[in-house]
Amino acid sequence: MIPFLLIANLITFGVFGFDKLQAKRHQWRISENVLLALSLIGVVGAAFGMIVFNHKVSKKSFLVKFFLVVLIDLVLLYRLIRH
Repeated sequence: MIPFLLIANLITFGVFGFDKLQAKRHQWRISENVLLALSLIGVVGAAFGMIVFNHKVSKKSFLVKFFLVVLIDLVLLYRLIRH
């Protein structure tokens, strides 16, 4: 399970970086829904990607959705540990 989560977080981090690069180039972008879906699996990688690449940190609507994803992850983690 840990190798899977590590790889998922690295991929998510990379996708956030790639999307930021595409934004700077004014080229095709990855949809917010895809970024949020990846964040469900790789929430740590997404958070680091947002911070390191300064990506999506000023967009309030995305941040609200992202924090909902974080909350969902915390609830799932709690349920996993509890059982």
